Amino acid sequence: MTWKAFHSRGETLRSVIATSAVRRDGLLPMDVDGVSTGFRDELDLLGALTLKWHTRLSGQIDRMLSHQPMDLEEAVAIAWSNTAHELAGVRLIIDHYSAKPSDDAMATAMAAAKFKEQQLLAVNAGRTSIADETARRVGSEIEERARLLHRGIPMITADAHYAEPEEVRGTLMARLRAVVAA
Repeated sequence: MTWKAFHSRGETLRSVIATSAVRRDGLLPMDVDGVSTGFRDELDLLGALTLKWHTRLSGQIDRMLSHQPMDLEEAVAIAWSNTAHELAGVRLIIDHYSAKPSDDAMATAMAAAKFKEQQLLAVNAGRTSIADETARRVGSEIEERARLLHRGIPMITADAHYAEPEEVRGTLMARLRAVVAA
């Protein structure tokens, strides 16, 4: 892959992520400009999106564990929820094609990706080791908890904006004088 093709593929992937965030239908946006030239097929695009998800999830887990090192499982669940919030369209695509793969190759790839994600969650939560057979079950439990946590977080839409307070609050000294006078 040439340098130009690499960057073009990256730009296309960013467009696919943005499109999936808007559509939120769980389907691969194969109609985005550059997808047909940058990716071989649906599996190639799905693999790139899954890699993006896992990379972002790993970063979120590291960030949360450095911020909250005492409750590992809670930190991992929050990290998963934050990642699902940031990449909501990508998560919907991963969930859709995990449940309904279009062919055997996709089913195999998505099963492997799901196992790796569950293993990542379980190991970082401190509940299993990499070689432990229970990693799938434990990771699945943590993912379900994270999904429940994620459902409780309100989504902020792109058109939401910060509204300034209508009244002017005054200077700090004016507010202090008002408090002392009261």
